[in-house]
Amino acid sequence: MRRRRNVKIVATLGPASRDAAIIKRLFQAGADVFRINMSHTDHAGLAHYVSTIRAIEAEVDRPIGILADLQGPKLRIGAMAGGGVDLETGSTVRIDLDSRPGDAHHLYLPHKEVFAVLKPGGHLLIDDGRIRLRLEKVSGDNATALVEVGGRLTDRKGVNVPDAVLPIAALSPKDRADLDRALENGVDWIALSFVQRPEDVAEARKIVAGRAGVMSKIEKPSAVDRLHEIVELSDAVMVARGDLGVELPVEHVPGKQKQITRAARAAGKPVVVATQMLESMISSPIPTRAEVSDVATAVFDGADAVMLSAESASGKYPVEAVDMMDRIARSIEGDAQYRMVIDAQRSEPESTTPDAITAASRQVAQTLRAAAIVCWTGSGSTGLRASRERPGVPIIALTPVANTGRRLAIAWGLHCVVTEDAHDHEDMVDRACQIAFREGFASSGQRIVVTAGVPLGTPGATNLLRVAFVGRKNVTG
Repeated sequence: MRRRRNVKIVATLGPASRDAAIIKRLFQAGADVFRINMSHTDHAGLAHYVSTIRAIEAEVDRPIGILADLQGPKLRIGAMAGGGVDLETGSTVRIDLDSRPGDAHHLYLPHKEVFAVLKPGGHLLIDDGRIRLRLEKVSGDNATALVEVGGRLTDRKGVNVPDAVLPIAALSPKDRADLDRALENGVDWIALSFVQRPEDVAEARKIVAGRAGVMSKIEKPSAVDRLHEIVELSDAVMVARGDLGVELPVEHVPGKQKQITRAARAAGKPVVVATQMLESMISSPIPTRAEVSDVATAVFDGADAVMLSAESASGKYPVEAVDMMDRIARSIEGDAQYRMVIDAQRSEPESTTPDAITAASRQVAQTLRAAAIVCWTGSGSTGLRASRERPGVPIIALTPVANTGRRLAIAWGLHCVVTEDAHDHEDMVDRACQIAFREGFASSGQRIVVTAGVPLGTPGATNLLRVAFVGRKNVTG
């Protein structure tokens, strides 16, 4: 199955998409990677999803990526008297470690470590920012705050602290258990929540030890402040606009989305734009015009993937949401402005042989109007370099490693095919022609551009570029 677009689609699984038949329909509609949200999935559910996806993968003979999204530490207030109280705007409230039920004058925050970094003038945001407190006085294990925006506050609502780097690790005990089980089940990507600093990513990478790609979710202002260091340590990043839109003024989020996307693209790391992309399709069969424009912006920015959350996990129209996202992406990529925008954003290649060869392959393919670029990639680095160039022709990534094909399913423009490694130079070129023909990318008489590393099988050693004709001999064997 060949996608008629370059940007990839990540679909979250949940109650609306648990059955194998629905998951297969989501793939057929356009999902390239499936996200398993560990905030709402137990280990039995994780195993069910993975085994179901792998069965579908074998049936369709196409690598499918699986992303396990870790919950991350959660800060929550304690119980409220009577289950909920009204906080009045302009009133004063005390926040402390007293475990009695909260009321209009007192809130229980059972996180002692947080008080160490609170400062007067800072803010606490409760219930996704619906309630906003400004700290006036902080003393040891308590604080006094002005209610800037009040409202109804019920038990155990989430708390965000946007003005501080919290002394909390990105991996909670639950996350560590979920991470171990996800790796045992063979997922391809681990999405790391609550990233505040590069050290959080380094800790996760040490545990993962190359068994999956590490995707850092950029959802906190402190992560944006150290974006380039975090991108450097990550295998991919996600613009997690949900929490980012809580901790930053919402009008700042579009600019940060572009900043994060461009930083990841410049580093050659896949970038996923996520949260509320087609939110209205949770309950409606069609999106709003603003949502369509939102998806279009991510596509124009050259994001590797766009993600559906509740739309496909718990919404009434999961398949329709994927289909709609596919249609939007194909329409934008066919727009006359798209190629000009993408080309204008391209960064200069690094001064290495693999980068020079990959950049040259794009230029040669464009000059010769080649049918496709075919790259042999074992570790995936050659495939990611080809994707980074954002060429105007299709990219076929050939790999002998199934896990590499699955991981590359999230990268822009890559059509991944798992095949045995080339035996020699002639086999490398012939098989590239055969697969380009078989997969519907090239016809007899067309040219393709082939890149690989010699000696064959050497990871990351792309040093060969070959122009080949797809002819009767090499497509019939």
